Amino acid sequence: MTVLPPQPTGRPLRVLFVCTGNICRSPTAEAIARRVFEAAGLEQRVEFDSAGTHDYHVGKLPDPRTREIAAQHGYDLSMLRARKLECEDFERFDLLLAMDSGHFAQMRSMCPEPLSGRLAMFSDFVSGEEGRDVPDPYYGGAHGFAEVLELCERGVQGLLAALTR
Repeated sequence: MTVLPPQPTGRPLRVLFVCTGNICRSPTAEAIARRVFEAAGLEQRVEFDSAGTHDYHVGKLPDPRTREIAAQHGYDLSMLRARKLECEDFERFDLLLAMDSGHFAQMRSMCPEPLSGRLAMFSDFVSGEEGRDVPDPYYGGAHGFAEVLELCERGVQGLLAALTR
């Protein structure tokens, strides 16, 4: 089980979801987390953002297929814009969640050693899927986007459970 950071004093806990281009997996997780934590009445205690390890899509909306599958499940991604992971993010965020092992390795190489305890795999919050890569749906069909959404819903529920224990 991932060791969670302590709740900061005087401000919300800050969580960052990280994938490759910040247009499929990480914005899906961000939108789901915002809605789930708001429904739980915790939107004042936890803040969410997402970023990509690469700058391919900076400033762009999430992928249209991502937005479509999310909308079918009641999630609005229209306010999100892709951005690149920055060195400052390791200071700014209390928990940085990698969507796959490649992202985790890249984040680990960028992160100052004293802050490396803030890094974790997103799937560590998905019961029975710990350490699994959330698959990149970008080059596949609609099924991949649905799979990502389902994994993100399960992971966010696991994160909620872990943070409210």
